[in-house]
Amino acid sequence: MWGAPGEPADSYYAVRPECTDVPRTRFKIKPGKTLSARKWQAAFSPDGHLDIGKTLRRIQRGGIHPSIRGEVWEFLLGCYDPQSTFDERDQIRQHRRVQYARWKNECREIFPVIGSGKYITAPVITDDGQPIQDPFVLLETNPGTDANNADMVNKLLPRGPFDKKIIQWLLTLHQIGLDVMRTDRTLVFYEKQENLSKLWDILSVYAWIDTDVGYGQGMSDLCSPMIILLEDEADAFWCFERLMRRLRGNFRCTENSVGVETQLGYLAAVTQVIDPKLHHHFETLGGGDYLFAFRMLMVLFRREFSFCDSLYLWEMMWALEYDPDLFSLYEESVPKIARAVGSNKGKPKSTRQCGKYERENMKIKSSDAPLPISVFLVASVLKDKSSKLLHEARGLDDVVKILNDMTGNLDAKKACIGALKLHKKYLKKAKKT
Repeated sequence: MWGAPGEPADSYYAVRPECTDVPRTRFKIKPGKTLSARKWQAAFSPDGHLDIGKTLRRIQRGGIHPSIRGEVWEFLLGCYDPQSTFDERDQIRQHRRVQYARWKNECREIFPVIGSGKYITAPVITDDGQPIQDPFVLLETNPGTDANNADMVNKLLPRGPFDKKIIQWLLTLHQIGLDVMRTDRTLVFYEKQENLSKLWDILSVYAWIDTDVGYGQGMSDLCSPMIILLEDEADAFWCFERLMRRLRGNFRCTENSVGVETQLGYLAAVTQVIDPKLHHHFETLGGGDYLFAFRMLMVLFRREFSFCDSLYLWEMMWALEYDPDLFSLYEESVPKIARAVGSNKGKPKSTRQCGKYERENMKIKSSDAPLPISVFLVASVLKDKSSKLLHEARGLDDVVKILNDMTGNLDAKKACIGALKLHKKYLKKAKKT
């Protein structure tokens, strides 16, 4: 009923009863504001064209109902073109599921634990490509068996020959497993071994196909919601892959730097313009590199919000940033799929189909790529805490403590509104300089 009090959304992401220190959830399902299953279905034409403009406005008002979150995210992340039909999307979905199965099979042929319903946390290969016969791997994948059973251990060994790509991939598998064990362990969902192994499988296959970036710590936090929201493993993989199109630069490492440092540099530049006093204070404390904000940008506030609120924040961000050209842009490297759908590439963008943040960026006549909204979200949080940081932070440890104390006390919608305001302010001030 319109104006009725919101329904708590926590029941959709049950927390284990013994976990009593999780941040409280602020997001509530509000009739008339939250995108409901009924409103979502009504946004499609009879043949499947989605009114993305109306959908974006609804999401910006009140988020997405948990029961349809996964399928809406597929559009927000550019998995599908809103102008495609039901039949065209089915064709793409089937093609992608086959492609994922093919990649997963390639991985399984090299290392049989992939797709077995298990995962590993011990290394299986040395840096120079020699298999490690670690009995712990056998115990992890076959509980209750004799760890000294040489035949069983040999069956689990990676199958050569090993080129540089294979060695690099095999070296990451146990690290993925260690991170999987730590990801969202407060949720009942991850009490099931099959869900942990599904997360491990998706991250392992992604590391196999993205040889440039591979796997980096934090990816498990970004992937975890996908497998909770989308039942089919392949669909969850492609949703994660689309998210990584936006964020993979953060994980690209060299000997001297981590990719996210670029965004930290943008954050410093934005703060210097909108709050020069605070920026100067950080520099005085030796924090001019803004490394204290590393985690917020790397995993998009997953640790600062409850699980449910972080999903609400993400969909608000993606709705604000939405660009109708996303699908065409991502599919350029897969022409066969792109041809399967009548994409809008080449047609002028309709501002009605764009998110609010994207519309503001369209007004700027610049060849430079616009800054992601996440930079302004962090800037908004820092601005909100500016007085406390200026008066109480006497060192970088104090800065980290003040920011850590925000956990569970941030409002996702307020943060997004603050980010939009700062974005406008930044653009005006940057124009004058």
